[in-house]
Amino acid sequence: MNTALKAPRLSVVIPMYKEQDNVTPMLEGVHKGLSSYPGEWELIVVDDGSTDDTGPRLVREAAQFGSHVRVLRFARNHGQTAAMQAGIDAARGEIIATLDGDLQNDPADIPRLVDELLKRDLDLIQGKRINRQDALVSRKLPSKIANRLIAKITGVNLTDYGCSLKVYRARIIKQVRLYGEMHRFIPVWAAMVTSPHRIAEMPVAHFARQFGTSKYGISRTFRVILDLLTVFFFMRFQARPGHFFGSIGLWLGFLGGAMMSWLMFVKFGLDEPIGGRPLFLIAILLLVFSMQFITTGVIAEMLARIFYRDKPRVALINEATDDGTPLGWADAAQPATVVMQLPKPAVPAHG
Repeated sequence: MNTALKAPRLSVVIPMYKEQDNVTPMLEGVHKGLSSYPGEWELIVVDDGSTDDTGPRLVREAAQFGSHVRVLRFARNHGQTAAMQAGIDAARGEIIATLDGDLQNDPADIPRLVDELLKRDLDLIQGKRINRQDALVSRKLPSKIANRLIAKITGVNLTDYGCSLKVYRARIIKQVRLYGEMHRFIPVWAAMVTSPHRIAEMPVAHFARQFGTSKYGISRTFRVILDLLTVFFFMRFQARPGHFFGSIGLWLGFLGGAMMSWLMFVKFGLDEPIGGRPLFLIAILLLVFSMQFITTGVIAEMLARIFYRDKPRVALINEATDDGTPLGWADAAQPATVVMQLPKPAVPAHG
């Protein structure tokens, strides 16, 4: 009991979309993997508006494990980032862990990651998949390209951003508002709240997908590039967007003004016509663009003041507690019955 009291409360967040065949093994796998965790924990599963039997099956299966398993259901599909944000908002633990519901990550790695987080006094620890069991062209290659791009541009040197198995301190991750497809860059966004030195990674096991189909492919690389531009902008100009747009506007204005000065000399000094010269049209366009960029910078400065106050809203059907059962916690004193046996991790446990 003393050990359980010392261990921080843990919330595990799992978004799921069209994973009906993974519902039962996922719930059993989490309970088996966390059976050794010495403190209280809860499991929050978010159904991201699945059109198959994922949502109803989650509600039915969760009721068999107890009130520490909480199910959130979106009325329609909002994407993995929104589902993850809803789970993080609902989490009550001091430590929050996230992973996908496709059974490719081993929940048994979560206690090891939590121990490493506490031992090294980190704010975020990222899983690093060893012996990754994915297709080379559709998954591994795009992931490798994306990881190198993100590390190079952001300066947050991790080697496997795509691994959904992460453990955070709640006080840090709850300061990061996730929207769009920001779940790919959570360590980068977290680095804007805490020091990059308090972010690390640790080897974890990885298994081949057994049920369902992957939601990612080679096209993901192109979306990552576009998202990376957004990340770069916010890292450099989050608090001063007017400097970004304004500097472009000033340079364009300088070039346009220099061209106009030369044309004025040609017109009044050399007494030559300038109306038909292409340089005259280019100078006018540059001056117009300059005013547009400067005006955009002023508007961006105004919007920056309310950026984090405008949080995206998503429609929830309910939290599956229709029977009135109070939300609870699971701990070592309340072992759960587990039927499924997960495969042995491909990597020996560390730490």
